[in-house]
Formats: sequence, structure tokens, C-alpha cells
Amino acid sequence: MTTSPIERAADSFAAELARHRTQRGLSKKQLATMMGFDPSYVSHVEGRRHRPTEDFARRAEAVLEAGGAIWQRFREYDELRHRRTTPPYRDHPAPGQWMPPGTGLIVEREQATLTYVDDSYRCVIRRELYNAGTEPVTRYLVRVAVDRYPNDPGRSNRHHREHPLTFAELQLRAYRDDGGDPEPMHWRAKHDRDAFKEIWLLFENDEGRFPLYPGDRVTIEYAYRVGRDKWGPWFQRAVRLPTRRLAVRLDLPAELDPQVWGVETSLSAEEGPLRRPVSRAERDGRVLFDWGTDDPPLNARYRLQWRYRSRPPESDPGGPAAGGRARASDRMRALGIVQRGADLLRQPSRRFDLPADEATAREVVDRLCAALVRLDELHPFSKGVGIAAPQLGLPWAAAVVRPPDRAAEPVVLLNPRVVESSPDADEQYEGCLSFFDQRGLVPRPLRIGVEHAHWDGGRVITAFEFAMARLVAHEIDHLDGRLYVDRMTPGVPLVPVEEYRETGSPWRY
Repeated sequence: MTTSPIERAADSFAAELARHRTQRGLSKKQLATMMGFDPSYVSHVEGRRHRPTEDFARRAEAVLEAGGAIWQRFREYDELRHRRTTPPYRDHPAPGQWMPPGTGLIVEREQATLTYVDDSYRCVIRRELYNAGTEPVTRYLVRVAVDRYPNDPGRSNRHHREHPLTFAELQLRAYRDDGGDPEPMHWRAKHDRDAFKEIWLLFENDEGRFPLYPGDRVTIEYAYRVGRDKWGPWFQRAVRLPTRRLAVRLDLPAELDPQVWGVETSLSAEEGPLRRPVSRAERDGRVLFDWGTDDPPLNARYRLQWRYRSRPPESDPGGPAAGGRARASDRMRALGIVQRGADLLRQPSRRFDLPADEATAREVVDRLCAALVRLDELHPFSKGVGIAAPQLGLPWAAAVVRPPDRAAEPVVLLNPRVVESSPDADEQYEGCLSFFDQRGLVPRPLRIGVEHAHWDGGRVITAFEFAMARLVAHEIDHLDGRLYVDRMTPGVPLVPVEEYRETGSPWRY
């Protein structure tokens, strides 16, 4: 049985709505009340018995603060619906406020240019921003990540540990352009890792502050430089804010005879080729490769890759020249993840004595968070991801869980234990960083209550539902010396990752 594109678009909207509702811990009745709808209406929309309306989509987006994801799914559905009787939706002029109120910053256009010259890469990002929210914006988060050997994570990790990326070598510069003379923007480091930097660009400088107020637009530009010894043959753009237009250019020397191709991933699709071809043009001894897309989905990632055919390829143990692609578990092992069979994974973790052990606890959590950053560069983890201290060879009772919504802050769990479990349960496929070559069907309660500690030793009970309940329960099992295979129904086999068909898709509730 097949469904039409418009039916699939309506299903996608309902799934996006349900995902954000469950992440917020709201029942259908609670969400309907907050939106001002009849209590049964949300249930009818999620159950595909009612089609979404624009008013419903706008209210859901604002109440659930979905970062534009719910509105994006509605626009896709509405475009298909209008095609039956009118010209395509995208042919109509975009209104001045093209996203609904309350969604925060919008990227109306991004132009990213990477230029290779003098044995280094210079990256320039220019973004046209619109504040569609209700509060002034005073800072903007940007990321710089390097991966010298993208086909060999272990080699890259060793290389960047020995030759870490530094803020000094980046020579980061940022400017604000509102039509007059560009003004410098101050910046402040948020995260400083060997191969990863997060940086706040501040809407201020020595002359004063210039917040981006609701309804206002501004163009910002930032640039940095990385030597070829740290920048591998790839350039990736990740869509972390609602974006109208994304354009990418590679400016490479013609004498190196560059060959360029691209791949893309999203929450709803595994890695595949770019849907639009990369164009090529030669000018003054340079080769310009251009690619762009309109309305890219949130959390999509687009990567342009290249090789220089006039330069001999470097030795790459994990690449195709070595005779194959590294297994998923080998990539995890290269990141320092302890693999199944290690004794530590079967031992109960040592609990912190807080606040006396606060310094140790913070150090452990920092290492877990750093591992999550590295993992996100390796795999999309659309279902969310967690990591427990024993998986890094640390015997402590600590875990960090990043929700499926990448914009949400990771949840830190110290000395956690499950104190409540709902009788309602379901079975979903789970993966584990410690044996990532397989997936298993695991029954879990739909809701759990978890008692865990603050840094000062105080304790609190937090309720988790659906996806977060599954993720948190998985990590607490690690701290108790259990693996998800211990929870599986006897006789149910593990599924090789090559045969698993749900990669890139969220759990369904």
C-alpha cells in the first residue's frame, strides 16, 4: 500500500509534533490547553485523523519552542496541498516575517566560502540574521571543528591530541554589517577542545553594545584560518537554526586538479549524495565549486569533500585505499569508547561522595561532554545519545545524555538510580557505543523517576518520558554493570547495523 506525498508530509508533521511534545513532557491534553484548543484536537492531529492548519502549526511552534522544526514540516505539507489548485507555495513572495513569532533567530541566508591558499584554508561565513523572537539577541554561537583524517577517527584523534587547534592560530575576526561601515564584534570562548571550538560572537565592541532587537535584521561575518596540517579534505555545514538559503563555495588552486563531491544527512534520511550537483568554474588559475539549497531542514548536514589529483594521496589506514571502510565499533574504539567484553562494563560504578568529590565529578563530566562532541561529528544520533563514565574507562557513577533535540542542553546524572517505573512499556531498537555494530529490540518503561545528585550533594528526583526515559535508563544500566542485551526478550536476535533500517530516524511514540 502506498501513500501520496501530501499524506507523507502530514505524517511527518504529526511525528514532529509528537516528538517535541514528548520531549517537553506534556500530555496531549496539556498541550491542547496551552495552545487554546479542544483537548481532543492534538490527539486527532497526532493520530492523522485531522490535517494540520496554519493556526495550529503556529501555536504549536510557539508553545513547544521547536526552533522552527514544526513550522518547517507544516510548510512542506502546505506547499504540497496548495500545488493541487495553485502555483507552488515557494513561488509566492515570502512575507517579511517568514517564520512564526517566538522561534528566535532565523538565518535568511548563509554564504560559506572556503579558500585554499599558502598551504592553509581560510573560511569566511556570512549570515543574514532575522530576530523573529520576542527578546533582544546579544550573542550568537558559532563552531569550528577540524578532522585531519576523516576516514580514520583514531588517527585524527591522535593527531589533534598531539597538535591541538588553538584560538591563536585561528585569527578569528567577526563583524556586524547593517548597511553602514562594518563594526567589529567581540567574541568569547565557550568550549575549547583539541579539534573543536565553540565561540560566542557578542553584539558589542569597545564602542558599545548593539543588540539585535525583535523584528530587526543584520548581517554578520566571521572568518578564521586553519593550516593544512589540521584541516582535512572536507567542508561541512550543519543547519542548527531555521534557514532560508544556504550557499557554499570552495575556492581551490587549479594546478592541484581538485575533484569535489558531496553528501548530506538529516534526521529523516541516512547519508546520501547531494540532491543538487556541485557546479564548477575556472577563473584566473582557481577552480570555484558552488553548491546551494533552499529551506534546508533543521539538523541537516551537508559535507563537500575533495581530493587533489595532482598530489599523491596520503596514507589513510581507514580509507578505501586500505581495502575497506572501518567498522562502526572500530570507529568507536578509536574514539576511546570501551568495548563489550571489558570487565569494567560489568562492574557497578563507584558513587561520588558529594560535595567532597565535586572536583573529580566535574572532571569526569567534562570528559563525558567532550566525548559527546566528538561523537556528534562521527554520527547523526537522531534518537539522542548518552555516554556513561565506564565507557570511557572511568569507574565513577556519572553519565551524560543529550536529548534527541540537539538544541537542548545535555542532562548530567550523578549517582543516579531509578526509583519509579510506569507499568506501561514498549519495545524499541537500541544501539550501544560499546558494541555499535549491532542493534537490539529492548523493552523499557515509558516513564521513569530518577533520583540523582547535584554538585553540592543535594538530591532531586527527575521524571523522564518516552525517548528520554529510554536513553536515561540505558545509561543507568551501564552504571549498574548491565548492558541492553540483558534486557532483551530471550530468543530475540541482535540485528547487524548493515541490516538495521532505522538509522537517522527518531523513535516513534
